[in-house]
Amino acid sequence: MARLPVDIPTLVKDFGPTLHRIPAGGWAHTIEDEKLVKTHCCFCGQQCGIQLRVHNNKIVGFEPWEDFPFNRGKLCPKGVKRYMQDEHPDRLKHPMQRVEGKGFEAISWDFALQRVSSEIRRIQDTYGKDAFAILTGASLTNEKAYLMGKFARVALQTANIDYNGRLCMVSAGAASKKVFGIDRSANPWSDIPKAKVILVAGANIAECAPITTDYIWQARENGAKLIILDPRMTPIARNADLFIPVRSGGDIGVFNGMLHVMIERGWIDRPFIDQHTVGFEQLAETVRKYTPEYAAKIAGVPPAMIVKAAELWGPAPTSFLMHSRGIEHHTKGVDNCIAAINLVVASGRIGREGCGYAMITGQGNGQGAREQGQKCDQLPGMRDIANPEHRRYIAGIWGVPEESIPQKGLSAIPLVEAIHDGKIKGLISICFNPAISLPDANFVREALEKLEFYVNIDFFLSDTARYADVVLAGSLMEEDEGTTTSVEGRVIRHRKVVAPPGEAREDWKILCDIADRLGHGDKFRYASPREIFEEMRIASKGGVSDYFGMSWERIEENNGLFWPCPEAGHPGTPRLYENGKFGHPDGKAHFIPIEWRPSAEMPDEEYPIILTTGRVVSQFLSGNQTRRIGSLVDQYSQPLCEIHPRLAEKLGIADGDFVKVESRRGNVVVRANLVKTIRPDTVFVPYHWPLDRSANNCTIRAIDPVSNIPEFKTCAVRVSKVNQPTDPIAMLEVQAGGIQ
Repeated sequence: MARLPVDIPTLVKDFGPTLHRIPAGGWAHTIEDEKLVKTHCCFCGQQCGIQLRVHNNKIVGFEPWEDFPFNRGKLCPKGVKRYMQDEHPDRLKHPMQRVEGKGFEAISWDFALQRVSSEIRRIQDTYGKDAFAILTGASLTNEKAYLMGKFARVALQTANIDYNGRLCMVSAGAASKKVFGIDRSANPWSDIPKAKVILVAGANIAECAPITTDYIWQARENGAKLIILDPRMTPIARNADLFIPVRSGGDIGVFNGMLHVMIERGWIDRPFIDQHTVGFEQLAETVRKYTPEYAAKIAGVPPAMIVKAAELWGPAPTSFLMHSRGIEHHTKGVDNCIAAINLVVASGRIGREGCGYAMITGQGNGQGAREQGQKCDQLPGMRDIANPEHRRYIAGIWGVPEESIPQKGLSAIPLVEAIHDGKIKGLISICFNPAISLPDANFVREALEKLEFYVNIDFFLSDTARYADVVLAGSLMEEDEGTTTSVEGRVIRHRKVVAPPGEAREDWKILCDIADRLGHGDKFRYASPREIFEEMRIASKGGVSDYFGMSWERIEENNGLFWPCPEAGHPGTPRLYENGKFGHPDGKAHFIPIEWRPSAEMPDEEYPIILTTGRVVSQFLSGNQTRRIGSLVDQYSQPLCEIHPRLAEKLGIADGDFVKVESRRGNVVVRANLVKTIRPDTVFVPYHWPLDRSANNCTIRAIDPVSNIPEFKTCAVRVSKVNQPTDPIAMLEVQAGGIQ
């Protein structure tokens, strides 16, 4: 909200009671008949509370929501500007079909839905049910995530559904299930300020989860020590007590090395281990060889850093460990996370106030979206799709025979490979932009071109939607209602703020209409998202992520409820494992010995440099939304290649030069940004841009064998200075004088 450059007495005289003070200082004019709607940010997994200002079915601004306990009115740059996407001229307002050589033309909903349903029938009748696939998203509400899983297995009867959370928290989730038995962060964020030592691994918190930074600063004010592991000195690392510039892919060296020192010096909680865990002796035997010297060779750091980390972490009375994609985006991502969790459990600092473990969620509903059954291997309530008892229960909820529910299908990367191989012929996608967000982008674009029929549901014409045969105009988060589950495991309520513009429709209505035209309308007779929620909570009953005791009213009254919440009146479970009981049938935490292994592609003479990728503060994921918000584009308009001055000097590169970052799969040409905050053997390029500016032109399709997450954080590249590019977009950046 801009401050009005006139004197206050004049304002009060002219506007009287419609003038109010805004929290940042100054005054703002309230439009007559304007309303204020409490809801949540549509971007990252923090799901901050925000109030949106609405006039004539248009969002005209925002106000802080200071009573919501997670962010207390604080917002990051993306949250502050999120409302500006709503009136963007690119907003899709009607269904469209692609006409070869002419682009897209508007069509009626009846024609669009008829074409979609007839093409689904044709492909499945010709090639089989599994020849039509679904790629869905982790920024959908819980209700829509649930609906997507049901739609795939009941309306399409295809096994092949997966989601872009496959690029987010699946390694952390798999690790938590293996050690704790439950896939959720163990603690509410209110425990962070009570910890006396905090270890953050592979998480650029200040840019990717800015409000979490405030919790860490609160802990620092209370005397906490801060340890950061990252190949880059990200903003949060600049004030750390110990910054460990670990080599990308070398994190297990640090974790196992720390545990080696802790065991040697007696900094483990033996009574807790004996009473509440299994497998410690095997773990201790494994880490015996991870002396600081041996571990340091893996991690690429001095042995003294590993010893110092153990000295800070080991004897602390309370502690909190959190991590993000930096240790998860690897072919050993699950192992990385397990090695980190082993430190938490060995110290006995879990399940009590100020002691915990958390995985920082990247996407808006990264936690909830994987609980409701849109993963290829899960049914609602985090049930196992291969478990006959789980299948029977969900079949009963859906009113279908158990045998009609398909078995496990392909995860995202193998699914796209199956498209490329011609095994999958048709695709529906929603809330997923694989042309930018998947690795080996040239391969992905080739796959999209091979589809016989592709329908995309979106609110902007994304880079991927340009390959679609039919684009269905769906809804922004604020144009619908429902729930999401935040980074803490807190289920919160999103209110409908405005109606979709023009002929655009709510996503759930689109899916129900397609299901009806496919002959399964009786299973999709929902009048509202609330009805979907009611079915979803029953489907979750008795599952790991049990929502059964929740209602929309209780969620709003309590500013969210933490699952499990198994019955009406249950207060929810903000902190897991408080009774010393873990999620495995034996009630114990399971230590798992972890050995380090190399990444899928290591540097060599031909490609001697490590490329790692990630986010910047003003952009979000594939940029489909944030690249349309002018002030966010101004903040970081084009990708840059962060490179250490020593490496740049060796390669003859100066700050601002254009460089080609090239792997065995493709390349990206961007400006060099010389910084001393990155390892000299590593370069960093953010991934929010398309085509020739896509960092994923270089990344590798290798995946973790357990989680199937891609290895975004490590691939081998070479970097060279090149001439100024000649494409129109890059030339605009040159003419503007580069990034200021």
